[in-house]
Amino acid sequence: MDFEDFHQDLSSLEVISKDNQKIALKLKGVPLQYANALRRVCLNGVPVFAVDTVDIIENSSVLPDEGLAHRLGLIPLKTDLSRFNEPSKCECQSETGCSNCKVMLVLDSGDSDVTRTVLSNELSSEDDSITPISDKIPIVELAPGQRIKIECYARLGRGTEHAKWNSANVSMLTETDKDDERILTVESTGALNPEQIILSGVEEVGHRLGEFKDTINQISE
Repeated sequence: MDFEDFHQDLSSLEVISKDNQKIALKLKGVPLQYANALRRVCLNGVPVFAVDTVDIIENSSVLPDEGLAHRLGLIPLKTDLSRFNEPSKCECQSETGCSNCKVMLVLDSGDSDVTRTVLSNELSSEDDSITPISDKIPIVELAPGQRIKIECYARLGRGTEHAKWNSANVSMLTETDKDDERILTVESTGALNPEQIILSGVEEVGHRLGEFKDTINQISE
C-alpha cells in the first residue's frame, strides 16, 4: 500500500475505543513507515493554539515575569483550525499578526485583601473559541496587596517548534499478535478532540510526502 491509497481509504483505520480525551485505532495493512509517521505527526505536527508573547503591565507577585510568561504559555488552549491560519500561511504576512492568525487574552487579578490563587478562568479571550481547556489551571498565588495585569497573544504553532504546541500528550504505536496490524493510541492535550488530531495528522503526512516527492522530482530533472 502506498500512502495515497491509505489516505483515500480511511476504512483501514478501525476505531477500537474513544472518548473526549483519547482514541485508539487499529491500523490494518498499513506499512510501518506510514504508521510511525502518523504517530509522530499526531504528537507534535498538528497545529494548535498557545500563548506566544506576553506583555506584563503589572506583576507584584513573587513569580518573576519570565516565570509568569512561561506558565501562561503552557496552558492548553481550545483550538479551531477551521477559522485561523498559521502566521506563516496567513495573508496578512505581518509580524504583529491579524484577527485571522492571532488572538489576544487578558488577565487582571485586581487587588485582594487575602491570599488567593489566580486560575485560568480569569483569562479573558477576545475570541470565545480560543480559551483555556480548563477553568481550574493555577497560574500564580497572590498575597494580600499583590496583583498581576497582563496581555497575552496566542497563535497557532507546532510541537516541533516548542512542546507547548504539542497537540497530544501521548501518541503511541503498539504491535498486536497479528501480522501487519498495529494499535495507534492518541491522547489529546484538550486543544483538539482526538478525532481531529487523527484526521489532521493524516492530511499533514500526505502533505509532507507530497512536498518530498516534488523535491525529489526537481532534483532528478
